[in-house]
Amino acid sequence: MGIYDISVTTENGETYKLDRYKGKTMLIVNTATKCGLAPQFDELQKLFEKYQDQDFVVLGFPSNQFKQEVTTAGEAAESCRMTYGVSFPMHKIVTINGKDAHPLFKLLTEETKGILGSAIKWNFTKFLVDKNGDVIKRFGPTEEPLSFENEIAAYL
Repeated sequence: MGIYDISVTTENGETYKLDRYKGKTMLIVNTATKCGLAPQFDELQKLFEKYQDQDFVVLGFPSNQFKQEVTTAGEAAESCRMTYGVSFPMHKIVTINGKDAHPLFKLLTEETKGILGSAIKWNFTKFLVDKNGDVIKRFGPTEEPLSFENEIAAYL
């Protein structure tokens, strides 16, 4: 199964396949609104605004696996929009590690190993996916999105 075969659900309950983004470069991020790294939403939004006309999209996936997310996907999305001006797609709260991990995160972690193996160690781990659906690179939680802007731009 490839990334385009995977279905995801937006914060408002719309389920769709990621083939919606065929031909686009994606930056997929596991997020948490109560995390100390949440200010990264600002940089993620800047990248989205700058490159969305060049077939680039940021996809946010809230997770409470590290106990730093609000109760519902709607609350998480609203917090991101009100606090950071987020306009990129946000999704329902998902599990990112373990046997119950969402199929998207199972694929992402199998394709890119982190420093300590395949499991995601913290919020704001970011995955760059090229226009062909290939998982190119994993960026760690503390890597600020603008610090790897040139790597994103190389895949546009």
